[in-house]
Amino acid sequence: MFTLPLGDDAVLGPLEPWRAAEFAAHLDRARQHITPWVGASFVVDGVDPARAVLQRYADGQARDGARIYGIWCAGTLVGGAMFVSLDVALGVCEVGCWLEPAAEGRGLITRTVGHLIDWAVDVRGIVRVEWVTLARNVRSVNVARRLGMRRDGVLRDAAPGPDGRQDSEVWSVLATEWRRHRESLRR
Repeated sequence: MFTLPLGDDAVLGPLEPWRAAEFAAHLDRARQHITPWVGASFVVDGVDPARAVLQRYADGQARDGARIYGIWCAGTLVGGAMFVSLDVALGVCEVGCWLEPAAEGRGLITRTVGHLIDWAVDVRGIVRVEWVTLARNVRSVNVARRLGMRRDGVLRDAAPGPDGRQDSEVWSVLATEWRRHRESLRR
């Protein structure tokens, strides 16, 4: 359908249910790396469960809510980003992401999420973009900072983890802040 260049050989595009086999193969490569950071309902095993994950996002998009996009490098799915939620009436959305190790360190997530924020703010009129991450996920916290987000607070023991409950952090950027941040990056 469409792709958006991210630089080098990387593109961003819709991750739809018909790509379930490709998504399942990607999850097989990424599972161990992303499992500590994403929900168990996302890191599924097999084509049918992968299709169900993608279908949930397709259904969310049909309701003008959650939606998911993939990142391909040289034609291979290596990660992606999503609107975990999108509520135009409230003017609030939450963005999230994941990436397999082979694609890290290239700025793909920062550029990808920047495109999602651009669309949410400029096209859909979103006022507040949220980013929720485990407090110990340093890479995710650094992305939030690069995107000009501010830490709103810590949700203590908010998420179950393999070693017990974990703190989550909520970061956000307001539309006015995003526009200033985006402009400062262009200078």
